[in-house]
Amino acid sequence: MPTISTPEHPHQLPIDQLLKDLNVDPKTGLTAEEAKNRYDELGPNALQEVKRESAITILLRQFTGVIVYILAAAAGISFFLGETVEGFAIIAVLLVNAVTGFLLEWNARQSMDALRKMDTTPARVLRDGRIREISSEEVTLGDILVVEAGDLVAADGNLFEVSQLQIDESALTGESLPVDKNTEIPPDESPLGDQHNRLFKGTPVTAGNGRAIVTGIGQQTELGKIATMVKDAKRSATPLEAKLDSLAKVLIWVTVGLAALFLVVGLIRKEEPLRLIETALALAIAAIPEGMSVVATIALAYGMLRLAEKKVIVKRLSAVETLGGTNVIFTDKTGTLTQNRIEVNTLELPDFHAEIRADAEAKKLEVVEGNQAVTESDAYQQLIRVGVLCNNADYDIVKGKPKEVGDPVEVSLLKFAIAAGHNPDRINQNFPRKAEQAFSSDTRIMGTLHAHDGGFFVAVKGAAEEVLERCRSLNEQDRKAYYDISEKMAVDGLRTLAFAFRETREKPGDDFIDGDLTYVGLIGFLDPPRTEVTPALKACRAAGIKVIMVTGDHPATALTIASKVHLIEPGEEVVLTGKDLKPLDQLTETDKKKLLACRVFARVSPAQKLDMIDLYQQQGDIVGMTGDGVNDAPALKKSDIGIAMGLRGTQVAAETADMVLKDDSFASIVAAIAQGRVIFENIRKFVLFLLSCNLSEIFVVTFAGFLNVGNPLLPLQILFINIVTDVFPALALGVGRENTSLMHQPPRDPKTPIMDMRDWRMVVFYALAMTVSVLGAYWLGTRELGLTAKEGNNLTFYALSFAQLLHVFNLRSGHSFFVNEITRNRYIWYALLLCLVILVLTYYVPFLNQVLSIQPMTSTELWLIAAAGLAPVVLVQLVKGIMRLAK
Repeated sequence: MPTISTPEHPHQLPIDQLLKDLNVDPKTGLTAEEAKNRYDELGPNALQEVKRESAITILLRQFTGVIVYILAAAAGISFFLGETVEGFAIIAVLLVNAVTGFLLEWNARQSMDALRKMDTTPARVLRDGRIREISSEEVTLGDILVVEAGDLVAADGNLFEVSQLQIDESALTGESLPVDKNTEIPPDESPLGDQHNRLFKGTPVTAGNGRAIVTGIGQQTELGKIATMVKDAKRSATPLEAKLDSLAKVLIWVTVGLAALFLVVGLIRKEEPLRLIETALALAIAAIPEGMSVVATIALAYGMLRLAEKKVIVKRLSAVETLGGTNVIFTDKTGTLTQNRIEVNTLELPDFHAEIRADAEAKKLEVVEGNQAVTESDAYQQLIRVGVLCNNADYDIVKGKPKEVGDPVEVSLLKFAIAAGHNPDRINQNFPRKAEQAFSSDTRIMGTLHAHDGGFFVAVKGAAEEVLERCRSLNEQDRKAYYDISEKMAVDGLRTLAFAFRETREKPGDDFIDGDLTYVGLIGFLDPPRTEVTPALKACRAAGIKVIMVTGDHPATALTIASKVHLIEPGEEVVLTGKDLKPLDQLTETDKKKLLACRVFARVSPAQKLDMIDLYQQQGDIVGMTGDGVNDAPALKKSDIGIAMGLRGTQVAAETADMVLKDDSFASIVAAIAQGRVIFENIRKFVLFLLSCNLSEIFVVTFAGFLNVGNPLLPLQILFINIVTDVFPALALGVGRENTSLMHQPPRDPKTPIMDMRDWRMVVFYALAMTVSVLGAYWLGTRELGLTAKEGNNLTFYALSFAQLLHVFNLRSGHSFFVNEITRNRYIWYALLLCLVILVLTYYVPFLNQVLSIQPMTSTELWLIAAAGLAPVVLVQLVKGIMRLAK
């Protein structure tokens, strides 16, 4: 048993207790011998290797599923009938689908590798009283970790020494700004974003330095816990996969039932058993739309290509359709709804208020709200000067690209000055710096001393209460009023800083920031919303999609952004934090209703994101999740459709997700949703087309048997129709790209199958229309016009083929028969032309007409074929017109 163990809730434990429990001296650290013993007992500071499936296992799994079994059965029947060409074609479909699925799964499992890449950095620890640089894997429990700006934290730990230490925890918590660290123990149950006394593995140090005692390594770190959640999060079959499997099960029973019925009727009529069996098997193949799988694959692949043009990279084919069915989207705030950069947003001067929009690259500043006179006031000019002088950042345009160095807030002050028409370099030249009092967590204030015109200028910025306390010329009433303004700005989600200055002829002492300062004003900083987000969210509302913000950032900031982008409307200003969220198994019905009604969640942990996704999935919703950080990876995998940010996102998020947005734009998600809806509608249409065509073939042969009018179709003719006149028009339907009305409709019910009862009724109606027309032509030709059985057979073959080709025009969505998404789809016309050419070849090519038993035909037969092909279209359109009038 190990002599020490990972502490529970380390952020609540005093340093003295941790040092005692972990048996380490903070001045000398562990001895080399003790560190080795602990390494041997606890293992390396690395994420655990997961036992991987072999390539063979992944490949074999691609050959499971109802659709695969049906296709395999169809191939077997084809070989049994001697139709080796069709048999090998079906096997080719199986292999293509299997290889595609294998490659996608092989690529998707790289997320754990990406997590491990964060373990390869060196670390500095205190061993035997000396600072040593070691591999991060060698860091162990109780080590004294030494960090400074530029380091990547090697393990979780509790700080006991800090000097202006700031950590970028955005990938772990979603916090926009670097976090100021201190040694104070936070309140119990504080989320990660509020545990300011801790370091977390994998986060970069942006400023300052510090020392911490290591309290978690490897899988016991927060990063390791997330890695475990990524591994354990299970993704169920996508809605499309589940629906195709459900449809396939229905087709099995339809196939068996119709083939058996035909066989029994034939035996009653005392027909030749072998011929009956051949025809029954041919009907079984006819009932199975073997083209359905390949057309679905091509339709989804075509959607992937179209989305790639819109900077959306889809990693799984079925993800395209899944996004189209999504009715709930969980979105991160930072970088998705906002620009992921800090800007000056609000100015509060003694006599002016203004909301500012500044573009440093264009050197343009705009007063969005408030009095334009703010830019002409003396306080405004002084505020810019103080913001530039009391600043250690650097900002410049290098070869047309902005170069930013330093604290993001200080960079934003320089950009604000440039946009206002000032030159920061010239200001610094005119006010050369002589001294600085750095910001610290104790004073919460920064000051700089500058020489100017034979005297001195003091520039100060910091927390409002600290700056106002040093402005002794202010009375208590004014001081309280300005402090209340700063508090209101903070409640509104802004990070606030107060600014002050002092001019003197004599050089101040070392405590120059404690003199009688002149108050200048307050600045509120904000990560501004992306301009394209508001119309995109409006489109989501119109499409019936619920968008929910889930962020690790501050609740007030989250609510402010949600209001600015109109994610929430007046009356919906409610935000819940991680403290408000109980584990899923402890939620009451009242709790669930409260959560389902909320649109904004802040300070949420990765585990809580999983619970929220699970809650919505239990309601039957299809959930999309956007994210960019390590903390988002488990939720991206758990959701029905994970969407990662490609520009600023971590490799972990990108490799775990189903889709990657190359432009990080929420508007691209809306474009993907629209494409997904088009894809599903296309799939529904070609399934409707295939089933109605296949059912018409079965009806023609079966009803002819019931009516005892002969055998109008031969087995090989059934197979030919099933391959040629079904597949090509279905494929053209599958790659249709126009249907703008879909984004003005609510999402379809996720529980609705591809074919609902209305669709099944339409399938039967379409099939009966073609059957009545074709059998009518067959009866007229053989009974009234004196055609032989073989000539009648030819008439049925071509009439049914022609009727199925024209049937594609019955699947339009609009009211106009001549102008709709079908007639505008050029691939429909290509498919019809190709099929007509093939049908002509069957008549004129000796080999084909011999195989299909084609006989010479008269002009009368040709007219009957044309009439039989057109009649179903006319009938269907007439019935649809009557139904529209009846409404």
